Amino acid sequence: MNRKVLWAINIIVLGLLAISITISYRYLNPSETLMLSCSSELFDRRDDAQAEGRHYLLVDIMAKKQQAQINYRYFNLDGTSAGIIRMQGKYLEFDEANGRYNFSVETKEESGAESTDAMPRHMQYLSYISSFNLDSKGMHNLSIEPLELDPHRDYAVVLFQPSNTVCGCRIVQ
Repeated sequence: MNRKVLWAINIIVLGLLAISITISYRYLNPSETLMLSCSSELFDRRDDAQAEGRHYLLVDIMAKKQQAQINYRYFNLDGTSAGIIRMQGKYLEFDEANGRYNFSVETKEESGAESTDAMPRHMQYLSYISSFNLDSKGMHNLSIEPLELDPHRDYAVVLFQPSNTVCGCRIVQ
């Protein structure tokens, strides 16, 4: 065989080796991605279960690598928007000992509610506590703890802290 053929074979073998190493690395070390679409019905106990005290909450969580975005969307019973809180920050870790996903929020944006009184009480609390933490510490820590998980049905029941909210979630893959 001449040298050109040997060099061609060597280059092909090295190329295949590089491709197999890349595929193996991606398979063995997948990027951590968490995507949940959650919902809950909110009841304000002080409003004696009147329609003004009942709202729907939709929470969308997207965390990839170390970036995280959490959107809280509030709706009145008739389907009109009652407000939105958008948070962006970092996905810190999955705490295996406690079974929690930990996040650190760095920015927050609110829209939709004309006044604090028009906000659902859950939104008032979340707005207050996150603003307090962002103003005093420069960050707002929150965690998501799976209470029940069924990956075969793409479903989870999770607890959000510090808002102490339980939601049913669809696992988006």
